[in-house]
Amino acid sequence: MGKKITVQDFSQHLFWDVDLKTFDLEVHKIFMVGRVLEYGLIQDWKNLKKLYGLQQIKEISLNLRSLDAVTLSFVSTIFNINKTEFRCYKHRQLVQNYWNS
Repeated sequence: MGKKITVQDFSQHLFWDVDLKTFDLEVHKIFMVGRVLEYGLIQDWKNLKKLYGLQQIKEISLNLRSLDAVTLSFVSTIFNINKTEFRCYKHRQLVQNYWNS
């Protein structure tokens, strides 16, 4: 069995607004998945897969309130799920966005 993944194994730029002394990878896994998907590097993605596994990442990403368009396309492709199945896609359709009209 390999080394246990810790918060120190992830890029520190992911935690610009987080107190790492109180950050728990299990308690904050929804936050962690969203942050890595949108802002992580390839090594962060690899660590995320080792830490949570693809099934948990899929379940969490399906229920995230927001993902940018590129990230949504990425997870949609990785998991072979139509974008319309993601909560963030449905939410985006409900909220009128005056900036991207």
